Amino acid sequence: MGENWARLVERRRDTLGDVLLALGVLAFAVPAILTGRSFSLMPVPETVRLAVSSAAAAAMLVRRRTPWPLVTGTAACALFAGQLVPLTLAAYALTAERGGRHRLGAVAALAGAYVVVDRVSPYTDHAPLLAVIWAAALVCLPALVGHWVWRYRAMIRELRERGRADQEQAAALERRRIARELHDTVTHAVTVMVLNAGLIQDTDDLGEIRKLARAIEDKGVRALTELRELLTALRSSDLPPSAESVEGIPRLVEEGRATGLRVALHYEVAEEALSRQAGHACYRVVQEGLNNVRRHAPGTDVQVVCETRGETLNVSVVNSGESGGGGGRAAPARVPAHEGSGYGLTGLSERVELQGGRLTYGPTADGGFAIHAVIPYRPPERPAR
Repeated sequence: MGENWARLVERRRDTLGDVLLALGVLAFAVPAILTGRSFSLMPVPETVRLAVSSAAAAAMLVRRRTPWPLVTGTAACALFAGQLVPLTLAAYALTAERGGRHRLGAVAALAGAYVVVDRVSPYTDHAPLLAVIWAAALVCLPALVGHWVWRYRAMIRELRERGRADQEQAAALERRRIARELHDTVTHAVTVMVLNAGLIQDTDDLGEIRKLARAIEDKGVRALTELRELLTALRSSDLPPSAESVEGIPRLVEEGRATGLRVALHYEVAEEALSRQAGHACYRVVQEGLNNVRRHAPGTDVQVVCETRGETLNVSVVNSGESGGGGGRAAPARVPAHEGSGYGLTGLSERVELQGGRLTYGPTADGGFAIHAVIPYRPPERPAR
């Protein structure tokens, strides 16, 4: 609505400008004709002079479509009514609307008409050089001013378009950020709770049922806390206070084992030098990897590696292509009955790239799936905007 209103205001402003220029032509031409201060290159009645002046004024109203009616009208007004000021108004009006070589030709035609009229006017001294100088001052100079106005308006339009595009891009990035955060916060918690609920239905051990019920409650409370803090943190670029880092990875692995996954963890991280953003991205990589295994390959063996290599953190989650046969609780009988939106890995890639890292993923040779990320210990500095 705001954009449509701006267009309406601009159209009304342009129309008002055209009307004022047309009135300007009439204001200079008509009084001079009626008081006998006009002349003509050939004897024509006063009504013809008034008609020519009116035609020049009317041409101002169509100058945005084509320049030649205005050139013809004002030149005729100068030649048959002896009025030079409309040439000045026309020179400005033509170049203030748009550029182009045809506009340059139109201005040259106006300047030529000025020189011709100046040479035959009974009110000038007929000096050729002075006529050229006056043509430059009263036709070419207004044309240059009009061209500057056109360039300025074009720059303003470009800046508005660029600002609108930047706003749309910022809105799109913010929507993706919200979707990414909600996916990472909600999907993991809901998946774990659904799996634990399925395990409750598959056991008659009262102690085990209580344990799984507490796990569901704890996970739900933690998810609600994260959601509340997320809604607050989305108003800024800071991580919420409860945002997990690499120290939460062992707990992720334990949750996976509790829901039936066979997970092996290799963890060697220098936590003290790690930024919060990098640690949180690492946590999300492992979380998304384990969620994908729960959904798509719950009976397979999983290897989680998180280790420091120089100035980077290397993280990988790899599951085998075939279900293993030993150790640990059996794979859960119930997993969420959906294939996933595919947004998790896309959002994960964006999250890692925001930290200056790189995420790769894809099937392995044995039919499994691997997610691997390399994340700098310190995120790159972003230029100030």
